[in-house]
Amino acid sequence: MNNQEKFDTIIRDLQETIGEEKIKEILTQRDLKIYWGTAPTGVPHLGYFVPMYKIADFLEAGCEVTILFANMHAYLDNMKSNWEILEHRTNFYIFLIKEVLTRIGVPLNKLKFVTGTDFQLSKEYTLDMYKITSLATTSDTKKAGAEVVKQLDTPKMSSLLYPILQALDEEYLKVDCQFGGVDQRKIFMFAREFLPKIGYEKRIHLINHLIPGLTQSGKMSSSEPNSKIDFLDDDDTIKRKFRKSYSIDGEVEGNGLLMIIKHVIFKQLRKENRDFIVTRPEKWGGDVIYKSYEDIEKDFVDKKIASIDLKDSAAKYIIELIKPIRDNIEKNVNLYKLAYPDK
Repeated sequence: MNNQEKFDTIIRDLQETIGEEKIKEILTQRDLKIYWGTAPTGVPHLGYFVPMYKIADFLEAGCEVTILFANMHAYLDNMKSNWEILEHRTNFYIFLIKEVLTRIGVPLNKLKFVTGTDFQLSKEYTLDMYKITSLATTSDTKKAGAEVVKQLDTPKMSSLLYPILQALDEEYLKVDCQFGGVDQRKIFMFAREFLPKIGYEKRIHLINHLIPGLTQSGKMSSSEPNSKIDFLDDDDTIKRKFRKSYSIDGEVEGNGLLMIIKHVIFKQLRKENRDFIVTRPEKWGGDVIYKSYEDIEKDFVDKKIASIDLKDSAAKYIIELIKPIRDNIEKNVNLYKLAYPDK
C-alpha cells in the first residue's frame, strides 16, 4: 500500500477520527502504532467482533497493534472483577479474544498482547498518575468515565482513577493513537486535555461504531439476556433471540438486527468473498441474493424485504461464525468456570 491507501484503510468505516492530519504526517515517516484495550469485566459477546474486524484493517495497513487486557481497569470499575477472580477472568479474555481474531483470519503473530499489571504498577507510572490527580477535578474524571464506568451517586475513588489510567496507557504503551468505541470518547478527550499538562503529547483517537442490542432498549446488557448473542449460546437460542429481536420494517435507526448484518456479517462475507442470501418462500418473493449491505438497507427502507426475512438469515450466518469459537470454549470450559464462578 502507498501512504494514501494506508490512511484510507485505517480510517475506513470508523465513526470518527480525531487527528487525521497527524496520521498522514506519521505515515510519511513510518507505520502507525495503535492500541486497543478491553477490561475483563462482563462476559464477552458478539459485539466484540466489531473492533476485531477493525484491528484486521489496521494490520492490513501495516500498523503495529497492541491489545491491552486492562485488568487494573476491571478492578477499578466498581470492583466488577475482584482480585480473587481477576487473574482467571483476564486469562479467559486473552483466550477468547485470540479465538475471535483467529476466526476472522487475523495473524496473532503480528499483534502485541499486554496486561495492565505488566506496567501500571511501576514507580514512573504511579508518579504520573499522582500528577494528573493534582490537576484533574473529581468532576473531570467522573464526566470522562460517564459512558464507561458504572455510575454511582457517591462514586468510589477507584472509578475516578479509571480515566487517568486509560490516558496514561497511551504514553506508557508508546503508541501514536488509541482505538475504541464511541462510548470511550469522553475518556479520549480527557487524555487529550491532561497528557500535555504533564509533558506528554496528545494522541490520535480512532472512534469505532457500537452496535445496538437486539431488544427495544437498544443496549447490549447483561440484565437483558435477549439483547445480545453470547458465544456460548446454542443454535436454538441464537435463532430465538433473532426471531424475538426488535426491528420495525423500514426503520434503520437503532436497529440492532441491521447493524449486526452491517458490522459483523458483511465484514466476514467480504473477507470470504461471499454474498448474503435471504431464504424465503416463493409466495413471499423467493430467495434474494445481496452483494452489499447498502442494497439490503435500501430494500428494507423501501419495504421490499421485511424484518422476518432477515432474522432467520442473520441467525444462520451468526451460528456459522461463532460455532468454532463456542466449540473451543467448551473444550476449555474450566477457563470459563474459573472466570465466572456464578454463571
